Amino acid sequence: MAKLQLRFYQQKHYNDLVSYSLPEEQLYFTALPLQVFERLEQREDDFAKAVTILLDEKPIGFFVLDFGEDKMDLTNNENSLLLRSLSINPKYQGEGYGKSAMLLMDSFVKENYPIVEELVLAVNFKNKSAYNLYLKVGYIDDGSVREMEKGKQHLLRKKL
Repeated sequence: MAKLQLRFYQQKHYNDLVSYSLPEEQLYFTALPLQVFERLEQREDDFAKAVTILLDEKPIGFFVLDFGEDKMDLTNNENSLLLRSLSINPKYQGEGYGKSAMLLMDSFVKENYPIVEELVLAVNFKNKSAYNLYLKVGYIDDGSVREMEKGKQHLLRKKL
């Protein structure tokens, strides 16, 4: 049986992560790993950490956990963590790996960041599949929204 796990990004994951592209409709809502790596390199802080989703040691997806000030746009909780830029290689989409990875997130965060009390994220109103995924894995929509360049976003949270 295939084993899914989360690990902090390592250089050896790079080629697998930057080699996939996403369908145009997904690129509207998230960034490719290469774009995220470029952004992380430009940051002057060390508050954001890339995490690789591994299937039997093969990188199949990616996201960022961010402690930066951006999270305060979504919550008043200083002990929160912002999830951003989630993507799964299209070859592995539709197999439940995104959902499984999000279910592994709680224990991953608790183990690596015991101070974190809450996970927060923003998801575009038009990104129905991601919105439904987050609700299935325990994120709460309390009706909070924000208007961004690409449209309205639901602001979701999950207590740990």
